[in-house]
Amino acid sequence: MSMKVGRKLKIIASALTLCFGLSHTVHAFDYGKEGDPIHLTVGFQPYFTPAWSGVVIKGKEFWKKYLPEGSTVEFQVGLQGAVIVGQMLADKQQIGYLGDMPALTITNKERIADVRLVAVTGTSTQSCDILFVRNEAPEFESPEAAAKWIDGKTMASGHGSCADRFARVVFDKAGIKPKRYLNQSLEVISSNFRVGKLDAAIVWEPTASQLEEKGIARRVASGVNFGERDGAFVAMHNELMQKRPDIARGWMEAELDAQLFMTDTANANELASIIEAETTGLAKSTLWHALYGTWAENQGGSPEKLTLNYSFTPDMVEYAQRAYSFLHSIKRVSTAELRDNAIDNSLAEAVLKARGLSSPLGSVSALPSPQANLD
Repeated sequence: MSMKVGRKLKIIASALTLCFGLSHTVHAFDYGKEGDPIHLTVGFQPYFTPAWSGVVIKGKEFWKKYLPEGSTVEFQVGLQGAVIVGQMLADKQQIGYLGDMPALTITNKERIADVRLVAVTGTSTQSCDILFVRNEAPEFESPEAAAKWIDGKTMASGHGSCADRFARVVFDKAGIKPKRYLNQSLEVISSNFRVGKLDAAIVWEPTASQLEEKGIARRVASGVNFGERDGAFVAMHNELMQKRPDIARGWMEAELDAQLFMTDTANANELASIIEAETTGLAKSTLWHALYGTWAENQGGSPEKLTLNYSFTPDMVEYAQRAYSFLHSIKRVSTAELRDNAIDNSLAEAVLKARGLSSPLGSVSALPSPQANLD
């Protein structure tokens, strides 16, 4: 075959792939044989508190106890869940730590890549669902009064995110309608609060603690006050689970170790240091408060900060379906129901059974003050 003919065939093949809408993706990743060392690429999110177990796996190197000797893991930071979704769909990451919205979205892309949700890293009512108002806003008698104040004003969140889902719950329960409801990143929200262009916004941790710590805006409510939950999941390529069950099981063992580490508040200061090493622009004290900080009840505070769920218990499946239905309502996914195999709980249940544990593993409680110097 001549070089010219070869080039033409490649062009035709590329065109056919585009015409068929990437309905079939050829996976080039070499999974090797069971027991062989492997090189994994993992997307993780140090800028989203419920997904911090992935950061712990990296910082504590828990994966080394369970993957074959000689294996390596490349951890890639995703500043937003959409970045990790894109990498996983392109088969450039085999495992991803994702907030609930992007995690559920990727399960609707099975024609491109069969990615399944295999674990719940954690859920909370005050990690993503946090309402802030500008500093000049009046003092409110209650979180509900703060929500009412938003009516007719300018508000923002990242649309399609857990913050957006919470915003729409607040609108409905408070019976309000902002004058403008803007789609803005956390950075833009912070800037607009500084220059007085925003009345209110919903953000997630650890950015929420940074806004409060720097005096940029005031926290006035959370999901605690409106019965709304947020969280994060572990997504994994089904091909990895099928071709390398030893690797998939090993990763889930490491995930369990990470969540058990997080349930012990004696590790609070070490955990803040682990997260600090993976972030920029966030003080260690901010990161500590994001997970352990105590807030007043009229600011949406409660004693339980984060539940380490690990497996998809029935209430977690119901929560996932409810969140997925929201994505369908805003036309981010094409179906109203999660596909039957979108959640694969087999690995989590097997690991729990072998260790004599059950889900949830425990929770992270609010602490009165930093237990060590956080400078």
